[in-house]
Amino acid sequence: MQLDAGTPQYMTSDPTSFASNSVRQRWPIIIVRGAVMVSTPDEPRLLTRPPRQTGAVDDVYRAVSKTHDPEKQAEGKKIIEQLGNLKYEVQHDRKLSPIADDGYPDEVAAYNKEIADLGNPSWLHVPWLFSECYMYRRISSFFQPTKHWKNYDVFARQKTDSFRGSRNAVLELASRYKELVEQLRADKDVTHDDEAEKLLFAEFFDICLWGNATDLSLLTSLTYEDIQQLQGSAARKAAEKNILVNDLPASYEILHKARAEGQKERRVDFVLDNAGFELYVDLALAGFLLSSGLATQVILRPKSIPWFVSDVLPGDFSALLNAISNPKAFFETQTEDEQLQGKTPEPVSDKEVQDLVFVFQEWANLHVEGRLIMRPNRYWTAGGSFWRLPHQAPELYEDLRGAELVIFKGDLNYRKLTGDARWDPTTPFQEALGPMGKGSGVNVLSLRTCKADVVVGLPAGKDEELKKTEGGGGDSGARTWAWHGKWAVVCLSQRS
Repeated sequence: MQLDAGTPQYMTSDPTSFASNSVRQRWPIIIVRGAVMVSTPDEPRLLTRPPRQTGAVDDVYRAVSKTHDPEKQAEGKKIIEQLGNLKYEVQHDRKLSPIADDGYPDEVAAYNKEIADLGNPSWLHVPWLFSECYMYRRISSFFQPTKHWKNYDVFARQKTDSFRGSRNAVLELASRYKELVEQLRADKDVTHDDEAEKLLFAEFFDICLWGNATDLSLLTSLTYEDIQQLQGSAARKAAEKNILVNDLPASYEILHKARAEGQKERRVDFVLDNAGFELYVDLALAGFLLSSGLATQVILRPKSIPWFVSDVLPGDFSALLNAISNPKAFFETQTEDEQLQGKTPEPVSDKEVQDLVFVFQEWANLHVEGRLIMRPNRYWTAGGSFWRLPHQAPELYEDLRGAELVIFKGDLNYRKLTGDARWDPTTPFQEALGPMGKGSGVNVLSLRTCKADVVVGLPAGKDEELKKTEGGGGDSGARTWAWHGKWAVVCLSQRS
């Protein structure tokens, strides 16, 4: 079995790729914002507090400052120093260091073997996909061996703040969702109106597609006002023309056919992407699929360690349910920054409270009934592409084959599905999936707003046309039109 695409991958050394921008600009911001003084072998310095802006170092510093446990403080300070050193390595193009054993020796060995197989590369001369996965896995290794920080999510605060910043869209969707579920219950025949159901199916998938416009690993400079402009029904309607490939009709037929034929179990899996608002819209889609009978069970597949800033962990599911179960406490309580700025959140209306509590009760009941469940697997944070999945994670692969449809959310999952390779953009999606494509036994549906170079399945000439648009890349050799989430693809690969 071929475990990787033969087509070359995108490299951090390529100045025409978004990889180059990521390693030089985005990653240092994610690790820590601004200049942080760290001790390094080359330049011994004192560790000082970073500026009050988002970043892993700043988050740990805040947590350290709130604890009076000397042991926890010492562990936290060591983590801060390790994070600072990691940033230094990235910015000074050091070689990727082997990951220390943190209790998961097989994972660590796989990462370290990959580093060796790549010839012990440096940060600015390495495949983008692997190096980005390696960075987050390395960050996890700083926390895992500790006593007090083992289960700490260094990105949790950012995810919570982002969900609060998505308040307008959260409330809008809660109202719409409540109306829909009540309509489905009042008129059982609506599920037999194929045209009406198709429209609802398309609307919920559209919401789910554009939900990942709030990918926190990319929004390193946007304000909450910018985030809100990416959400809501008006923004979604305006963005419909920007879906370059849309295989939703064929995806609907897969689920519709299974129900029409009386198939008893009709499972849909979500390989999740971002927490916060995107998880919220994922749950709305899951609720619709279950309420309409297009699915009998939904499996949510989160990550197991903090990953790409905003990716879903199992705890993010319960945190979201807790937030919407008491909307006033969540949305009306001042954050630390609001207290410093003297800002008071707007009150949540009684109707808005009722809508959100209704949504909470629906999803909590589905979870209790076993129709909506979380099923984490540590393979989702491996360093390679999903071309390797059937070989490296055979049990997970067989599990996926049991679903009627497996929805891979977001840009990273798309990159992993396609091997993050430099495909000709007209390459069929199914071909770019390799072992996860034709004959895999898995119906793969990718919902992706484009935030990286790789793209497949486009009509001939479309890539060239988009490059000619303003900011599209022109003759520079860069596919910059695909970097910023303006364009999207909805791609289906059927199992046989």
